[in-house]
Amino acid sequence: DIPKGFYPEARKFCEWMPQAIDEYETILSRNEIWLERTQGIGLLSADDAIALGQSGPVVRASGIDWDLRRDEGYLAYPEIDFDVPVYPNGDVYDRYKVRIDEMRQSVRIVEQCLDAMPEGPWIADDRKVVLPPRHELHTSMESLIHHFKIVTEGFRVPEGEVYVTVESPRGELGCYLVSDGGPRPWRVKFRAPSFVALEATATCMSDALIADFIAIVGSLDTVMGEVDR
Repeated sequence: DIPKGFYPEARKFCEWMPQAIDEYETILSRNEIWLERTQGIGLLSADDAIALGQSGPVVRASGIDWDLRRDEGYLAYPEIDFDVPVYPNGDVYDRYKVRIDEMRQSVRIVEQCLDAMPEGPWIADDRKVVLPPRHELHTSMESLIHHFKIVTEGFRVPEGEVYVTVESPRGELGCYLVSDGGPRPWRVKFRAPSFVALEATATCMSDALIADFIAIVGSLDTVMGEVDR
């Protein structure tokens, strides 16, 4: 559940974060050395981005206006007002600019969620699938039994398969789940955006120098732990 004191701390974050982003842009966005090392470097065209299955900031920096939060409309996103930054050049600089703008949009999203968050608990109260509150374990035998059953056996889901995606900070994070009707998945496959972004490295490096490699990999935001899943 959301910890005590979360709301005021989140409000404080929304107050100072835009100033921090302004400082980042003051330092970098018009810095001649930064511009020379990022503009026109690590080019990824829209066609190549699509062919390589890119998503998230990488594909939006190549001129493709696609964001699962807006275009698929899951969770509370249809009720949230935010913009999707898109840049046309597909270079290191545009991938940087997309992320700078997305930090500003994230602050907008957080502020709207804080304003709209209803009172009361945030976790579902179905004790057959959600662990009961810890304080009840000392006073309720039924809660203790539900806790034991969920921890040791899990809960059963209908037989079938599903693929669900969300817009993570690095792009489309997908989960393919197959159930045989038991408490454990028959098969689970995660689509990690870093794994897909890694495929774009060779294309981005095709006309680049070895010295550009770090900037290119950084702009693709490839996290090797996520690649390995």
